[in-house]
Amino acid sequence: MASLWSSLERDVFNPQSKKLLETICVWKTGKKKKMSILCVVVDAFKPVQPFLVKVKVDRGEQYKIAYRWPLAELKLVDGKTLDQGLWRSAWVFTSIEINEKKNSFPALRPGQIKYICTAWLKGKSCLQASLDFDLHFDKVYKWTASSSDEKKTFIRCLWKLNHRFLSRAIKFVNVPSCPVEGRQRPQEDRKDAAETESQEELSAYQEMTPKEAADVLRLMEEYEPLVNNSVAFAEQLSNDLHVLDEANLRAIISSEKQVTKLMSSIDEALAEVARVEETLQVYDELLGSVKQQMDHIHQENSLLHHILSNKTKLMDEILFLTTHLDLGKEHCEALSRADLSSPSGLKACVAAAEALSGCMNIQIQPGYRKLQAVAEQLIMFETLKQNFENSFISHITNIFELQGNAQVNALMNPFDKLSAQSHGLHHEELAPYTPLTAWLRNANPVLFSDLPKVYAQNLSRLYDREIKAFFEQAKMFLLGRRKGSLQEGLEKPMVMGSRQHLRWSLPGSREGQEDTPDKGNVIKQMLEQVLRELQPLCTAEQQFIEKFFHLSQNTAELQVLEIPASKGGENMASAEDPPCTKPRSQLEEPTARLLSEIFSSLEPELRGFLDVCNKTHPFSCLQVLVTLSDSVFEMWGSSSAPPSSFLNTVLGNMLLLAKSSFNKCIGTLCKEIKEAKAPSKMRGGILPSVSRFEEFVNFSEEVFRTAQRRGELDKAHLRLASSVFSSINSLFSANLKANTDMVMMENFHHIHCFLCQKKIQCLEDKKREAKQRYSEHMEKYVITYLGQPLEKLNHFFEGVKARIAQGVKEEEVSFQLAYSKQELRKVIERYPGKEVKKALETLYRKIHKYLSPEENLLPVVWHAMEQELIRQYQELEDLIQRCYAGSGITMDFTMADLLSYFNSITLSSV
Repeated sequence: MASLWSSLERDVFNPQSKKLLETICVWKTGKKKKMSILCVVVDAFKPVQPFLVKVKVDRGEQYKIAYRWPLAELKLVDGKTLDQGLWRSAWVFTSIEINEKKNSFPALRPGQIKYICTAWLKGKSCLQASLDFDLHFDKVYKWTASSSDEKKTFIRCLWKLNHRFLSRAIKFVNVPSCPVEGRQRPQEDRKDAAETESQEELSAYQEMTPKEAADVLRLMEEYEPLVNNSVAFAEQLSNDLHVLDEANLRAIISSEKQVTKLMSSIDEALAEVARVEETLQVYDELLGSVKQQMDHIHQENSLLHHILSNKTKLMDEILFLTTHLDLGKEHCEALSRADLSSPSGLKACVAAAEALSGCMNIQIQPGYRKLQAVAEQLIMFETLKQNFENSFISHITNIFELQGNAQVNALMNPFDKLSAQSHGLHHEELAPYTPLTAWLRNANPVLFSDLPKVYAQNLSRLYDREIKAFFEQAKMFLLGRRKGSLQEGLEKPMVMGSRQHLRWSLPGSREGQEDTPDKGNVIKQMLEQVLRELQPLCTAEQQFIEKFFHLSQNTAELQVLEIPASKGGENMASAEDPPCTKPRSQLEEPTARLLSEIFSSLEPELRGFLDVCNKTHPFSCLQVLVTLSDSVFEMWGSSSAPPSSFLNTVLGNMLLLAKSSFNKCIGTLCKEIKEAKAPSKMRGGILPSVSRFEEFVNFSEEVFRTAQRRGELDKAHLRLASSVFSSINSLFSANLKANTDMVMMENFHHIHCFLCQKKIQCLEDKKREAKQRYSEHMEKYVITYLGQPLEKLNHFFEGVKARIAQGVKEEEVSFQLAYSKQELRKVIERYPGKEVKKALETLYRKIHKYLSPEENLLPVVWHAMEQELIRQYQELEDLIQRCYAGSGITMDFTMADLLSYFNSITLSSV
């Protein structure tokens, strides 16, 4: 109830300056479906008038006043409650029945009789607490309360307001005294209870009180001698009573005059009271008429107050309408003329359009639109708006068409300098109309939505012609067809030829060293110049259309573009790719869509120019990739270009294309390296695939020297290195005249030295692998060639080691027929010192003949052979000592002889 009370006060009555006194939830008698709330309210200001308000609750739990009656119009309140007279009648009737049937009932106390009476009334349905009540206005409203307490409280509130404000004009019927008298009724209940108790005391035995007992004892003590004689005691008490009665009579007779005087005073007082009552009744009648007059005066004052308040509100509304719905005459004339050609006329139109928007955007009540003056004014505003909209659209469309039809030849720059035409003059011409486009966007969004499309359709024709002319001029400079400041002294461009042309004309090779640097610099310079010219052109156009057409563009963080997988299945995107905006197909912003239409030819022309750059020489794709990547990073970090600019999107797509071309070129080169076959007459030296790998790394490192990102290059290096290693491994299946291990040793040694020189971080693993492979093949090569000087001796001791491995004891090996001491002496006699030295000299000459002089591996290989031969000698001596102990067999040369042989051969070659 507290929440209902507070909600009604807050939402319904406080805004109307009413004070809520009582509420009751009711429904129409016999219809309990729709519940309403009856509220008794009074005005919060004087004169105070009570009202009865019916409040309904809608589906949204909102309170709404359904009807309101002044309480002065209420004539009668019918409580439909059992009267106390019926209760008393029932009491008497029940008492009579009980007295008539004394033989049937034992002696009953009054409380029991009351209980029996109540039970009898309930049994006969005479005592029913009714929740219905009627309110008689001009029409009788029958209601049913939700509870008896609410009904009693509601009727009590009406009774109090009737006595206080309505001079008891409302009649109450079938209403018990308890609800209307409030707190007076409990006093009467207590009085009736006291009377009932006294009757009970008379009819029932009561014990003496302590005081009464004390008085009886004192009396007994006084007449103690007579107590034993009851007759004498009774006579004594009778005599004493007679004496007291006689004294009372004498006192009454002596005070008769005083009683007579008192009675006369009482009669005079009664007469005076009657006169006062008559006077008060007269005064009451007079005050009643005065009260009626004062009430009438209060009502008239209230009506006058309402009239004055309504006049004030009406004047305020009239002033509001006349002030805000009044458009100046000069504004009307400016909108009617629509002079948009002159600066003064344009300024007047802008001010008039803003004033018209202010008038049309005023929020007025729907009922005001039915007023004739207001309707005529709104119709005039709408007519002015539509006429001016048509004039403005026609004028601005003509400007768009004139700009779109401008001639390219008149706008081109001199041919000796590559530059894109600026559109600053066009933007300055349209800039004064920016306030009007903002007005049109708010006034008629549907009509405004077509304006950017018209601009894009017209300006796209101009940009198409200018961009095509710009890229044609750039291609001329690049290909050297015309002499310019950026392309002086260029030779004819190289054209991609066959696979053999790609193989032997690699950048950095001896055949292409003269023109490659110049051509690479020209491509880089030309592409940078093209991008430098395009950036301010696209940025200025984007900033203009965003400001002119008031396009909302949300600046998002730039995202890294993922490059699709190449044909070979390798993912071409790297974590170091420059962040770019999303492709235009994924952008939903109005700015991106509009710029896509304006610069519809930019991406195809830029793609064609990059194709020309890629065809200039085989590895120009490196220059294109580096230049585009650096440009995107610079543009992304530049404060002059928006982070999600249109040019960023285009360059991001071009960067994807450049990476695809680069990876395609690397894939082709890897395939050629893997499929390359070494010449059949090759006797040694560095393979062509290794030389090409070295030349490509030199050229690419020079190109990427200043690049901000080199993730694509590192992956390309790894792919090429793997292809080169595969090409070297394929030598096992080739029919070479030279030793395969020697050729592989030289090439892996060359790769290791080259990578140590370059210090490329991504190829560190390949460098370690090359060193390991170089060491393995050198060991195989040394072992293979060292078997030739001591072939039979090595063969003999290999058999000895085989017998030991089979389980023959070392001291029993000499007893084997094939490995006896005599056989050992025969083998040793075949290798005297002179023969060993001669065999080493022959081996040295053979190694010197086949090893490549560029690698300078002869000292290294010769030293490795020396160490290997010494190790073998020590192993043979150890086997002789263990297997042929005490035989006195030794080889014809010693360790010192071997060292002297190697030193003499080395010195003689120097």
